[in-house]
Amino acid sequence: MNIPAEFDHIRPYTPEELPQVYEELIADPAFQQVATTILPYPFEMIAAQMRQCRTNLQFEKTFFYDFIKNLLSKNSSGMTQDFSKVPDKTKNYLFISNHRDIVMDPALLSVAIIDAGWENTTEIAIGDNLLAYPWIKRLVRILKAFIVLRGLTGRQQLEVLTTMSRYIHFAVAEKHENVWIAQRQGRAKDSNDRTQESILKMLTIGGEGSYVDRLKELNIVPLSLSYEYDPCDYLKARELQQRRDQAHFHKAEGEDVNSMKTGILGFKGKIHFQAAPCINDEIDRLAELYPKKTDFYPALTRLMDEQIFSNYRIYPNNYVALDWLQGQERYADHYTPEDKERFTGYIHQQMSKIELPEKDEAFLLTQLLRMYANPLINYLSTQP
Repeated sequence: MNIPAEFDHIRPYTPEELPQVYEELIADPAFQQVATTILPYPFEMIAAQMRQCRTNLQFEKTFFYDFIKNLLSKNSSGMTQDFSKVPDKTKNYLFISNHRDIVMDPALLSVAIIDAGWENTTEIAIGDNLLAYPWIKRLVRILKAFIVLRGLTGRQQLEVLTTMSRYIHFAVAEKHENVWIAQRQGRAKDSNDRTQESILKMLTIGGEGSYVDRLKELNIVPLSLSYEYDPCDYLKARELQQRRDQAHFHKAEGEDVNSMKTGILGFKGKIHFQAAPCINDEIDRLAELYPKKTDFYPALTRLMDEQIFSNYRIYPNNYVALDWLQGQERYADHYTPEDKERFTGYIHQQMSKIELPEKDEAFLLTQLLRMYANPLINYLSTQP
């Protein structure tokens, strides 16, 4: 396939490029160390298997499908998925979801759609701030990631957004790939997920026709991801206090890598993906109701939020957290005394992991509870 050169610096590697990239990875001592740590066989065997993978999808299935499944067996209570509202697997879709974990959200999605009977996985958007080492950048581009350049402003940012939008349209319409992006830039630290209107506007930069045509070309599917436990919750709470207390807070070097490691190896409990129907018909309906762009985009943003909120899988933890936060027992019929004791112990355990020079216990506890209460609050807002 003839891929426009404007995408060369962000797109995943093509199958033709893989042999050279494999050799670069194989020769990288840092990659060798990581590979032998997470895979249970000699590096010579890993290298031989890599060289046999002719496509990105084959590489994913050879190395990462079983690796993620093994992680789930150790660090979760199982993953379920429901894509029944997206029955036509011959089409390609842009999945837009809430975002909890830097690495695991898109990794688990690829496993989930394979388990749901799809022949292909998804290309994923990943920020360049996470590509701390050259081997990580090479590896994610093998794993069908395209790079989102962060920290730019003005004209440079507009150019980056234009290229990314054009690439997403190209990936869905021309490459016939599924694509995943988060509903907002970065993770919602307090789990109060809100779709950024700017993300939806960005999607209409690329493509052909009216802004409605451009959105419909992507076959957008709102996707809800629910973790019973978020292993990075205490790291997020710590960062929320740091941002409150430090006017010019910046993450320390290595913090993103630590978040990635914690999210990969930490216990997540139950995990569920729930896909809403493709919203093309809803886009047409909203375009008729709101002919002005200034009204249309807020309405589309509300629709995305409603679709994602209403499809959360709610766990006993969420009800315990909301009652705890509000000092009541309004939802006590949704959890047992054992559920409450288990979650209470978990929260105190996570609190003990937070290391700060002036640790604000009350603030941190509130932030942790909000992370588990907010999905329920948003879910309830969609119920009649």
